[in-house]
Amino acid sequence: MEQGTIISIHVALTGAASMQTVERARAVAGRGLEGDRYYEQLGTYSSRPGSGRAVTLIESEALEALKRDYGVEIEASQARRNIVTCAVALNHLVGREFTVGAIRLRGVRLCEPCAHLEKLTAAGTLRGLIHRGGLRAEVLSSGMIQLGDRIAGSAAML
Repeated sequence: MEQGTIISIHVALTGAASMQTVERARAVAGRGLEGDRYYEQLGTYSSRPGSGRAVTLIESEALEALKRDYGVEIEASQARRNIVTCAVALNHLVGREFTVGAIRLRGVRLCEPCAHLEKLTAAGTLRGLIHRGGLRAEVLSSGMIQLGDRIAGSAAML
């Protein structure tokens, strides 16, 4: 069993709005996190077809590596991902179901960084997060997620 932990949760009302840090959020199957731009179809890329926008996750270790390897320091909320994790290899969850607290998610694809992210943060963010920009996931079951919730996937799924 591979396990990690949620260390922060973030939502934004619209595509370019600042991410707000919250202690808990309600995940809704097929929609995402209540109060987030993609839940409301107001995200920067909401008008473009595609899956995997319901919830985004990023490893705290990737943000630490961005600072260490590229000298770019951004706050967890500036990464523009909904969930910041610790001690779980998110890239390994592409195509897999996993749990976050009591809810089930499915990893859809990597959440590669984009020019929009770099525009909202700092030069070098895009280059520094390539292949470690996180995971895009779909919500399979509804429920609350909160700080400290465990992230787990069985060995059979990983």
